[in-house]
Amino acid sequence: MSWDFVLPVSLDDLLKSGAINQYVVQDVLSPKQLPSHLNGFRASLRSQGPLCVLEHFDTAYSVLQHCRTVDVTLKEDTLELLIQVVRGLSVSLPSLLMSGPLSAADRKQQLNAVKMSVFLLCKLAENLESDSCRESVVTAPRKGRKKEKPGCKNVLQWDSEREKVLQCLSQLLQLDIRALWSLSLVEEEFVSCVTCCCYKLLENPTIGHMKSKPTRDVIIHVLGVMVKKYNHMLGACVKVIQLLQHFEQLSSVCAQAVATWSSEYGMRSIVGEVMREIGQRSSEELAREGSGVKAFSSFLSELSTLVPDAMIPNISVLLPHLEGESPSLRVAVCEVLGEALVRVLSGDGLEDSARADRDRFFDTLQEHIHDINSHVRTRVLQVYARIVNSKALPLCRYTEVMELAVGRLSDKSVHVCKSAIQLLAAFIAHNPYSCKLSSVDLKKPLEKEMAKLKDMREAMRGTTPVAVISASDLWSAMEPEVSNTVRVHLEAGSDSEEEEEEGEEDEGGQDRSDRDTAVQIAQFLRDNKYRKAVRLCVKAHTLYPDSPFFSNLSTVNADVVISTLATLFKGSDEQACESGARDEAPPLEKEGKEVKEGEETELKKQELLVQYLRDTEGFALQVERAISVITNMLYWKTTTVVQEAVQFCVTACEFSVADSLCGVRKMLPLVWSSDTAVKDAVIQAYKRLYLDPQGDSTRAKAQTLVDSLSELMFDAPLGTIQCLEEIVQEFFSSDSALQACVVQVLWERFSGKRETSALHRRAAVLLLGMAARAERKVVLSNLDTLCSVALGEKVTEDYLLARDTVITIINITDHVRQAKGPPLRLPADHHLFSCLTQAIADGVVLSDPHWQTFMEQAVRLVYFLAESPDQLCGRLLQRTARLVLKHITEDGQTNQSETPEGTQDSEQQVSCVSLAQLLSVCGAVAFWQVSYLERSVSSELRRRRGEREEKEEKEPATKSKEANDSCVEEELGLTGASAEDTEAEFIRKICETELMAEGNILSVFLPLLVKVCTSPGRYTHTQLTTAACLALSQFMMISPAVCSENIRLMFTVLEKSPLPVVRANAIVALGDLTVRFPNILEPWTPNLYARLCDEEPSVRLTAITVLTQLVLKDVMKVKGQVSEVAVLLLDPEPHIASLALNFFNELSAKDNAIYNLLPDIISRLSDPERGMSEEDFNTIMKKLFSYITKERQTESLVEKLCQRFRTAKTERQWADLSVSLSLLSVCERGFKKLQECWECYSDKLTEDGVYQPLLSIMAKLRRRAKPQFKAQVEEFEKRLTAVHTKGLENVENEETPQELVENTHTPAPKSTRRPTRGRGKPRMDDSDLVTPKRSRARPKAVITFSSDEDQEEDDAVMAESETPKVTTPISRTRRTRLRH
Repeated sequence: MSWDFVLPVSLDDLLKSGAINQYVVQDVLSPKQLPSHLNGFRASLRSQGPLCVLEHFDTAYSVLQHCRTVDVTLKEDTLELLIQVVRGLSVSLPSLLMSGPLSAADRKQQLNAVKMSVFLLCKLAENLESDSCRESVVTAPRKGRKKEKPGCKNVLQWDSEREKVLQCLSQLLQLDIRALWSLSLVEEEFVSCVTCCCYKLLENPTIGHMKSKPTRDVIIHVLGVMVKKYNHMLGACVKVIQLLQHFEQLSSVCAQAVATWSSEYGMRSIVGEVMREIGQRSSEELAREGSGVKAFSSFLSELSTLVPDAMIPNISVLLPHLEGESPSLRVAVCEVLGEALVRVLSGDGLEDSARADRDRFFDTLQEHIHDINSHVRTRVLQVYARIVNSKALPLCRYTEVMELAVGRLSDKSVHVCKSAIQLLAAFIAHNPYSCKLSSVDLKKPLEKEMAKLKDMREAMRGTTPVAVISASDLWSAMEPEVSNTVRVHLEAGSDSEEEEEEGEEDEGGQDRSDRDTAVQIAQFLRDNKYRKAVRLCVKAHTLYPDSPFFSNLSTVNADVVISTLATLFKGSDEQACESGARDEAPPLEKEGKEVKEGEETELKKQELLVQYLRDTEGFALQVERAISVITNMLYWKTTTVVQEAVQFCVTACEFSVADSLCGVRKMLPLVWSSDTAVKDAVIQAYKRLYLDPQGDSTRAKAQTLVDSLSELMFDAPLGTIQCLEEIVQEFFSSDSALQACVVQVLWERFSGKRETSALHRRAAVLLLGMAARAERKVVLSNLDTLCSVALGEKVTEDYLLARDTVITIINITDHVRQAKGPPLRLPADHHLFSCLTQAIADGVVLSDPHWQTFMEQAVRLVYFLAESPDQLCGRLLQRTARLVLKHITEDGQTNQSETPEGTQDSEQQVSCVSLAQLLSVCGAVAFWQVSYLERSVSSELRRRRGEREEKEEKEPATKSKEANDSCVEEELGLTGASAEDTEAEFIRKICETELMAEGNILSVFLPLLVKVCTSPGRYTHTQLTTAACLALSQFMMISPAVCSENIRLMFTVLEKSPLPVVRANAIVALGDLTVRFPNILEPWTPNLYARLCDEEPSVRLTAITVLTQLVLKDVMKVKGQVSEVAVLLLDPEPHIASLALNFFNELSAKDNAIYNLLPDIISRLSDPERGMSEEDFNTIMKKLFSYITKERQTESLVEKLCQRFRTAKTERQWADLSVSLSLLSVCERGFKKLQECWECYSDKLTEDGVYQPLLSIMAKLRRRAKPQFKAQVEEFEKRLTAVHTKGLENVENEETPQELVENTHTPAPKSTRRPTRGRGKPRMDDSDLVTPKRSRARPKAVITFSSDEDQEEDDAVMAESETPKVTTPISRTRRTRLRH
């Protein structure tokens, strides 16, 4: 073979003659000739094998040239032939390559065959891939059309063939075919041919789908071989970056590819190269390539989850992007750091360098918890949550990160708050401290262990031996002075005294040995007798010439003497220590050492324990701080945040965190949420906490469940219990062994079979009531037990248990269960009603504080469950009245006898309490009598009528009715379409004429109630006054006549009563009366609003609550008095302020409600007589103006507020109006209105309070204005400034005639309002803009209170002149029934 095949850059290059011996295509076949030549190609393949491609290359090449025009069958046949050729080469080449070196001719032949077959197969695959993508785009289903099936057209099933092509290429490339090239250097064109085909296949939009996983894996495998064997690493890095820039969906595929090349093919450096390419991208480049940034970010995040260890050495190249402007790249880098910390840099066995990297990564993450972008903050918190869940956070960083997470709970972004809650929940769930995180429980153990540590330290300090200075240290300290003494002695010689002393020493030294002399010298040195030590040392050599202690003194000089002294001093000390250690007390010292080491070990353990308890307490305090914030998030509008807050409260409760139970209770009302997700989250939370107990047996589970639910109900308000009913009712609806066992445990607790507290008994009976809502027989079959235990002879001992028992029985009535069919009612002589009436009668003369609530529920039960309840309650009133009268008579007789004064006062108090309780019974009976008529009687009439109509429909129409079949409804004329109205009229007539008739017992008590309410000077007892006012309001619910007669008295009580509880009760009662008789109460609306300014917080709280309900339910019209509600936005009581805020939040949902009220609210609040501070005014207005979001409303308000400048009289009012204007989001149309109204405020611009807010409006407009509009704003701003600095008159005088001419040519702004049809718009003068004032001030009420001395009593009610007149009757389409 004399030619070489050179891989072309394009197909047409093979048609041109190139270098010498280069292969050139001789003949390009036409499409008609291709089938026959392909058959020849197939025959040659069978006979010659894969080398036939050398002869038939032109045939396959011709198919590539005509690829767009030839038939699909030809392409399919060609593809099949080429696959067989490549596979044949894969089979034949291994034996040839292993047999030994090939000849030049054979090597060239095999190389040309490989290059030709690979070239043809890759190019054909690329063409088929392009055709497939083009076909998918053309045949994509349009909206509303069904997708065509792939087999409906004659199209090659390329998806199934793609994997075959890649597999045969992979088999060939895995062989060591590099030996076919000279010096094993594979040409770049061959590598590019294969890799370009692979990258082309990767560009398929569906390559990332799960169904394409086999194909994707093969492509990655082929490219891995090219990277490892064919030097394609640099090209792969470049191509990966290009793919990420242009195909965002390939981020996960590229990450998988790079990770595979790094781990399976050992090319770890490719990770660093790709990271370096991304790290070198500048901010300008990333800003131009928006999709590339997202792809880079996704790629880095995905790669970090696959090969985090390979990324750590090169992570520094990515860190500059943390300071860049791309939030997504910052997120990606933080996620890379997080994966490295979780997967690599975790555990205790890290080296120093790894620990340094870990600390640096944590510092970087902590900085970005406060990132400027909320998305980055969110993802960093999520990274920390993963770190905590993986237990990879060092203990020393717990407190710091916990504090940062708690701080993020106040973030403006709800996503950040949600992630912060998730992180805190992870902290609690995976905390390394304790399963119980109550700071209260941890405080005592901490104090105990700290005291123990203090005692141990004091004991160690007492037993620590005195520090002993070694001989070497002593010699070092004394050496300078000893050296000086030696030199002075040797130079000066000795005088007579010294000689005598020496003589004495010599005489004493003759009896000593050399060792004793050495010890004596050392002792002299210790006693600071340096001169004696030196003299004795110098003479010692003459005394003991052969002694080893003094052998060095044969030559006497300063250095030798000093050296000898040092040896004697240090050597004697060491020898003494050694001898002492050897001879005297070796066991004691060893024992003391062991004791000391043991004490030190215990001390270290105690210190670690104290530090652990401190960290645990600090962690618990941080969690408690978080709970206080998260519980407030339970009522956010964002569903996901509420769900996370619910889960956090559950987790905190499971770990017994202090105050966690408050959060669990606070989320309970969310069971009424309209959001299904929130409701389900709360239900599942309570099931997890309370209804899914742990235990070895069903009995143990039931005990645990009852205990947990009882604890939740202790001291819980009525609202909490009602919410809990919704959850518990579902549990009792299930027919399970646990449910039956729970009911049994509850009955045992209630009946006292097991010793339990009173709180547990009350909780048990309430839980039985919840079970009764699901299954009536639970309570109905045990009424006798309830009566004997709670309503029997001992009822006066525990009225709370009796009250809860009555509530439980109420749950079986039809009013609660809303059952169909005849209502459940018991005969009036039933034992239950005998117990109830006896309990009420016995308690009416007692002073039990809980009797009142029991009585109210008992009367309610009588009307719900008894037949003829009116007769039963009538007898009850008579009985209680006789008892009270008898009790008062007996007290009066006792007072007449000689008794101490104090005893008389106490007996009078008892009489007042009895009378108050009698009046409470009267009021309850009156209220429930009306309710009985309007609900029970009315519904029963409706039910009977419905049954009769159904019966008539079933019977033949011609059948005549007998006279004796007539019923009450027929006698009343309740037939036809007006039957329901007739029934309502019948009930109303009974209420108006019969309930207060002379023969009715209720009419007897009304004068008494009025007398007590109108004589506060005589009836001064608090409970009596409260009960009388409340009962009077209940009597007023009976009929309009009773209400009209006593309405002035009720409002007098509301305004004049000194008791906050009376005023609060009166507000609630008047709210109910407003719903029932709106026309009667409408003129008194200002009096209700006036209670918003009450000095007592409880009264203000009640007033805002009642008015909110009345206004939002459209019972009461919204008027200018709403300004009093706006003032409550700054109320010192947080709960009142939150209710006021909720009022405006709900009011803003009504169309234009706040917009219509704003001008009047501004006028009222800026009134000088009110005296509101500027700061308070600005705060209120800022909140109210936040509800104005429509451009048309803003434009109209600008005009209205500008017009108000004309009627404002004081500088403060001007400033308030100007501030209000600045709070609006003024747009271009609003700016034009501001220009049009120039004359309204221009003369007031000299005031800073007017000028500065208007200047701020110009600044806001200038920031977002277009160039043309911006020029107008700047011109107007100059005009404002000129008038402010020079005055309006001076500015107008300075205008030149030319300016005036220019102004005349300036077109006037067009009015946005349409002209009025049919009549001209009247001119507006100043009088039209004046805020209307009240025509006359209503005089204060003159109240004369009666006293015990006054015989004649005057009614303490408003005068007739004070009574408001009905000005706007409210018409109703239907009669409003009593609500309770």
